Amino acid sequence: MNEDIPIAAVTETAPRLACPAGATDCHMHFYGPREDYPLAPTCPFPPPYAPVEAYRRLMTRLGVERVVIVQPSAYGTDNRCTLDALAELGGAELGGAELGAAARAVVVVDESVTDAELERLTGLGARGIRFFMLPGGVLPWSSLETMAARVAPFGWHLQMQLDGRELPEHEAALKRLPGPLVIDHTGKFLEPVAPDHPAFRSLLRLVEGGNCWVKLSAPYETSRQGPPLYGDVGALAKALIRAAPERMLWASNWPHPSARADPPDDAVLLDLLLDWAGDESSRRRILTDNPAELYGFGPPRA
Repeated sequence: MNEDIPIAAVTETAPRLACPAGATDCHMHFYGPREDYPLAPTCPFPPPYAPVEAYRRLMTRLGVERVVIVQPSAYGTDNRCTLDALAELGGAELGGAELGAAARAVVVVDESVTDAELERLTGLGARGIRFFMLPGGVLPWSSLETMAARVAPFGWHLQMQLDGRELPEHEAALKRLPGPLVIDHTGKFLEPVAPDHPAFRSLLRLVEGGNCWVKLSAPYETSRQGPPLYGDVGALAKALIRAAPERMLWASNWPHPSARADPPDDAVLLDLLLDWAGDESSRRRILTDNPAELYGFGPPRA
């Protein structure tokens, strides 16, 4: 590894929230040595070194048992780092779809991908395709419906990160998608909005349509109020949980590539659920039950 690449921080504090069995971190990234995993020309900024052994320590600290690894924009369509970490964390254990698998992945593939490759990736533990509609993304809006139709027969969902203020413009197309849709980071409204804002109402309509899931994650990327409660983003998270707790997910977004100079405390991010989801039953649904349904995890280990 190049010595000038910073190593991702691992939170040392323990959360107040006691995770239920099978708790899942639904969005994080791995970044390996540059000589093994070169950055794509479209990489928006140099990421930290974030290896599996560091993330295992974070899982232990937080009490998380399962993980969904998301292909970072830094690697474009080269999924090798993500897939190598997936194999190390048990994505294909017992065939990848049975009891015991501890990891899943969301990958980036373009229109040149073959059905044979999609089948191979599914067997390894891939369950979704990522559309990153911000600087560094490689899949354009024009390929959205084509790729959604390509991956739907394999049981994949479409995961999207965008400036949530653009949702009204694309709402009709997103409603037409043949498989589940997952929206990152509580909608990621780059200019914070109130719950009555038209763009947030668009997100609520997608959720209420029954086929859209939302990751309650990375409030530090958009909040103006900041920690510990990120109240402006928290108001949106609470409204989403009230509307459809059965389709909410939690994620750490470790190693926080956009905040690498001052990363947030992962324990604080997990403890936000104590404020956003007021009862233990809702938190168990968000942390364990919903991810198990969407990503195909089996029941928690006894």
